[in-house]
Amino acid sequence: MPEGDTIFRTARTLHRALANAVVSGFQSTYAELTRAADETTFVGQRIERVESRGKWVLMTFSSHDGKGERCGEERILATHMLMSGSWHIYRTGEAWQLPADRARIVIRTAEYEAVGFRVPVARVHTPETLRRDRKIPRAAEDVLADSFDASAAADRLLKRTEDRLADALLNQRVMAGVGNVFKSEICFLLGMSPFRGIGTLSRMEAEAVIATARRLLAANVLEDSGDRMVTYRGRKRRTTHDSDPGASLWVYGRKGEACRRCGTAIERSIEGPDARSTYWCPECQPRME
Repeated sequence: MPEGDTIFRTARTLHRALANAVVSGFQSTYAELTRAADETTFVGQRIERVESRGKWVLMTFSSHDGKGERCGEERILATHMLMSGSWHIYRTGEAWQLPADRARIVIRTAEYEAVGFRVPVARVHTPETLRRDRKIPRAAEDVLADSFDASAAADRLLKRTEDRLADALLNQRVMAGVGNVFKSEICFLLGMSPFRGIGTLSRMEAEAVIATARRLLAANVLEDSGDRMVTYRGRKRRTTHDSDPGASLWVYGRKGEACRRCGTAIERSIEGPDARSTYWCPECQPRME
């Protein structure tokens, strides 16, 4: 599943291409979206902005009168990629990189086509229904948002007293955007066992968890960061062309390899209904009994 940094870059690319453009065409294989299109929710409307909320992409549309003033209530198209979905942007008439039968949503403007391939979750919201949707994080819960409230995130983390650290990091209601890879990397950089109970964390430790998460994700959405997740650079700057994904990470995907700090073999555990992998160094991240 794409993590928050990937979704952020996707939304940023879509926003740069589509913001302030008027929708000239809309197609979807989803009945809810087709009904919305029939009601002119999209065609003829202006795309105000595209933003990320954790692992969601939100595209906001609004109507304008003859003087260019906004009128009527905004509509927000919310999409989640899960494991298979992706958004592509093409100039009008440009060949798509994936087969047309994989397209679930197509949004056309005078210059661009935004194509949602195999997007598994799509909903249409008003601002009010978006606020009521508990699955979509608030802006202040998104670790990459300017309005992110780190202190409130630490409060939410410390309330998960029965959770283990690795599980709490994946809880998007605690802090939206962290996924399975960053989970393991955050724990390693802090020297904390991913299996440590949240109830054993001090306030200072909780704040360090939040700060480290924000620092890692923010570093991966810089303009020159590319599309490869990087938490470890070693002696040389890693590039997006490195053939080994683990070359840019401290522990994730490196089971049996030597820890970059102490040389101990990295371990892996597969747990939960989604069979998520957790990687850690047993020497650098001792369990607390």
